[in-house]
Amino acid sequence: MIETIVFDVGETITRDDRYWGSWADWLDIPRHTLSALVGAVVAQGRDNADAVRLARPGVDIAAEYAAREAAGHGEFLHEDDLYDDVRPALSGLRKLGVRVIIAGNQTGRMGELLRDLNLPADLIVTSGEWGVAKPDPAFFARVLDVAEAAPRETVYVGDHPANDLYPAKHAGLRAAHIRRGPWGHLWADDPDVVAAADWRIASLTELTSIIAD
Repeated sequence: MIETIVFDVGETITRDDRYWGSWADWLDIPRHTLSALVGAVVAQGRDNADAVRLARPGVDIAAEYAAREAAGHGEFLHEDDLYDDVRPALSGLRKLGVRVIIAGNQTGRMGELLRDLNLPADLIVTSGEWGVAKPDPAFFARVLDVAEAAPRETVYVGDHPANDLYPAKHAGLRAAHIRRGPWGHLWADDPDVVAAADWRIASLTELTSIIAD
């Protein structure tokens, strides 16, 4: 029986288009160039921030982030940044009595922006607010603290095998891998993903059917 479902943020709840587009504009490079670099580092299993480092060798990402905020070009989130299935899926799960949590590797500012959207969730929290990020086991220990359910009654949903699927399973949770975004599509049919995932989905609305069954 599933009591709680916890959702990753980037490319699970939100599209990353605006995020990477804004970085390309700030670095004054074509958006297509940075998008291609993101794809390249993903395929190599590297940190996606390496795309920025490749585009601007020697860049201090933390300093650039602060400069963007100071210039009024910091993080922004709009309803259009949500995938279309987010509100229907989360609402449907809550109607079934499932505790819904959103917890991903984002800044504290992004946590505020997500909460401002009034999503149908019981809790929205980010790694920046917790002070620990995926795939650190301590992140998933915090997930279990707020899940208010046993590990086998808790599902973590995400697109990134190394950050979401494998550490969630190692923590004893059940896991759903979503074919969404570059990470989700690239590894959707990987044998290790197929073996590890309790469910593989293409839309968040599939979760309501899984729970109802």
